[in-house]
Amino acid sequence: MNLVQFIDQKGKRRVGLVVGASIIVLKKAATTLDLARLALAEGKKLAAMASSLAGTATEDYAAALKEKRVLTPVDHPDPAHCIITGTGLTHLGSASARDGMHKKLSGASEELTDSLKMFKMGLEGGKPKAKGEAGVQPEWFYKGDGSWLVGPGQPLPKPSFALDGGEEPELAGLYMIDAKGRPVRLGFALGNEYSDHVTERQNYLYLAHSKLRHSSIGPEMVMGKIPDSIEGMSRIVRKGQTIWEKPFLTGEANMSHTLANLEYHHFKYDGFRRPGDLHIHYFGTATLSIADGIKPEDGDVFEISAAAFGAPLRNPLKDMKPGYKPDGVKII
Repeated sequence: MNLVQFIDQKGKRRVGLVVGASIIVLKKAATTLDLARLALAEGKKLAAMASSLAGTATEDYAAALKEKRVLTPVDHPDPAHCIITGTGLTHLGSASARDGMHKKLSGASEELTDSLKMFKMGLEGGKPKAKGEAGVQPEWFYKGDGSWLVGPGQPLPKPSFALDGGEEPELAGLYMIDAKGRPVRLGFALGNEYSDHVTERQNYLYLAHSKLRHSSIGPEMVMGKIPDSIEGMSRIVRKGQTIWEKPFLTGEANMSHTLANLEYHHFKYDGFRRPGDLHIHYFGTATLSIADGIKPEDGDVFEISAAAFGAPLRNPLKDMKPGYKPDGVKII
């Protein structure tokens, strides 16, 4: 059962369930966070709460997507209270996506790059055997707050200083922090954890710079459990023609870490358990078009899809004009 947020034909915010070609509009909740608070207050699962609030009003889903009235499946009214982060080198093929690193894992420890060491650590300790035991820490990065999140169909800005604007088809975990400071997983969505791979490849210490970009999730949020193995498709469409496409794999069966381990190493920090905050966390990928020599251009459309997540996530790339200048700091 999948959830979407959207603007109805009267211009009001709504949240609803996707059923076939329709959205069933929910009563008493205008947003996903409203719904989650009601579920927590009544001690219900999110899907059960949504089902209990399903009304008779419907919306044409295809029309809402075409008219770009579908929003990200969760957001926060104050973007500063939405934290967007991610983990890398978490998928079994992710080393090969980083310049064929996977082939070097058999080398002596002193011959491995820091990225390879991190990947190997994940393979060896990312899935602890005992329940409740912490595994090895993953690579982690910050992407921005809620103002850096764009909705389905909306453009992903490529800053004038960027060397690349490349897609990253990923699974995203969506969380809210309850009144007691406890992380609550709302569900999962497809995401485009869009990054600057050329900047990153200059030096791995530029990873932090390369990740400070907008990203997108949706259109739908899957409530409850997801399959252990998820196969999707990542495409780039230029002027109506597909110039590149490749399947991608995600889900725990295709990862070197458990989701629980990645969640633990994010939420173990007190500052990430602030009541009322929303967290969007990308879990990584092993499939990148840059590995096949593709350079996305202004107007190209990224399309990411997987059957369990319903409608594809589409976002065009948009080149931005120079904004902030090197002498932009005012001294008083």
